[in-house]
Amino acid sequence: MSEFIAHDALLGAGCDSRGPVRITHDDGRITAIEPLGARPAGPRRLVMPCFANAHDHGRPLPTVAFGAVDKPLETWLLRLAVAPSVDPYIAACASFGRAALGGSGAVMMHCTRAQGLNDLPTEVAAVARAADTVGIRAAFAVGLRDRNPLVYGDDATIRAAMDAETRPVADRYFNVPNQSIDAMLESVDACAEAVTDRDLDVQYGPTGVQWCSDALLAAIAQASADTGRRVHMHLLETRYQREWADRQYPNGIVQHLAEIGLLGPRLTLAHCVWARDDELERIAESGATIAVNTSSNLHLRSGIAPLRRMLDTGCRVALGLDGSALDQDDDALREMRLTRLVHADRGFESWAGHRDMLACATSHGRVCIGAPGDGRLAAGQPADWLVLDLARLQRYDLVDNPIPASLFSHTTAAHIDQLWVGGQPVVCDAALVNLDIAAVHDELIDQYRRRWTDRRPLQAVWSDIEAHVHGWYQQSGCC
Repeated sequence: MSEFIAHDALLGAGCDSRGPVRITHDDGRITAIEPLGARPAGPRRLVMPCFANAHDHGRPLPTVAFGAVDKPLETWLLRLAVAPSVDPYIAACASFGRAALGGSGAVMMHCTRAQGLNDLPTEVAAVARAADTVGIRAAFAVGLRDRNPLVYGDDATIRAAMDAETRPVADRYFNVPNQSIDAMLESVDACAEAVTDRDLDVQYGPTGVQWCSDALLAAIAQASADTGRRVHMHLLETRYQREWADRQYPNGIVQHLAEIGLLGPRLTLAHCVWARDDELERIAESGATIAVNTSSNLHLRSGIAPLRRMLDTGCRVALGLDGSALDQDDDALREMRLTRLVHADRGFESWAGHRDMLACATSHGRVCIGAPGDGRLAAGQPADWLVLDLARLQRYDLVDNPIPASLFSHTTAAHIDQLWVGGQPVVCDAALVNLDIAAVHDELIDQYRRRWTDRRPLQAVWSDIEAHVHGWYQQSGCC
């Protein structure tokens, strides 16, 4: 039995500010939370639920490292192929380590681009080991796709127009033969089998409707129903995806997902930036979760998700960082604040959004990840919490500001003092307890530099590929 003393705490379903408190925990769970009669001596600390990053990709380094910056999604994704493969354990340690330092105690990793140095189950086992090393909870969605590798439609005209030296390189990296649907589903089973001894939730990860055939999505829906595994998928992230979906599914893409049995409480839909009101109502009725990724959508010029309409229609909304937080630093606190500011009412209108944003950032994301508990700080819940340094947070306060005012005005990862997951410290004194993140980054950069020549052919013809893809979307929209 251990205890933790805090000057203030965000407790219960509403994350109401109460304090000081004593939190008692044992065997990874909170056993009691008791008010204290007087302010305790020692550092002034605020304890709150830790963040659950509902949508990410476990990228080893910020994507600017590979020149994937200031591009729309449709060319940005292709640009990421210039990154050579590195050790999957080191790569995941870097990603999970930054997540923990940014306040996330649980992370959803949608693996759309495996390192590929080993078979996939071996790589997934390495990712699980990295999560254990850092000390966070994690889920792994196995990326599945079988169509539209280059653009949302027939790429024959693009390939025919490419320079002679470009075409074989583009084919090598983007026109890779697909596995059979049965083989893809079996790979998910194999990945789950590889981590039965570790706390990693393996999920089906169809990359998106524009990248997955109807047959593949229907098979995933059936497999999810048979196994109970969750499904994690992008939907309507960009206007090009919206246009493509409207042409392919004139009765509505969300209606189609419902008809094949995919739309339901086991499904997480990342983005939904371009979802219509009737689609949001259908998603809400189904019990699916939407993972909103504000900074990523801004970076990639995708738009701003209709978060307020999502909430008004009853959608369960979670927050994700998508590997593209505002400053490319996995700061979940800043992401929550930015999302609230982007969607707040104007002038004297009434929606402040504090409670909604805290629920989106903490409890709702746990659903996507399959993490235990509902994210509250309460007896019986997992002993997962984030500790902020109140002295630093309120350094300039001349009045007694309420905690939400401080939290949503200027809090960043720089104010994090500790992170606990399962009753164990993950971050202490603003540093990882079990990992030297600087050494991990140094090792990663060294591996990338040593292997940079592996992708030199693609780097050499990248400008030609990008120009043709850009021209295709400009000329034909998406279809």
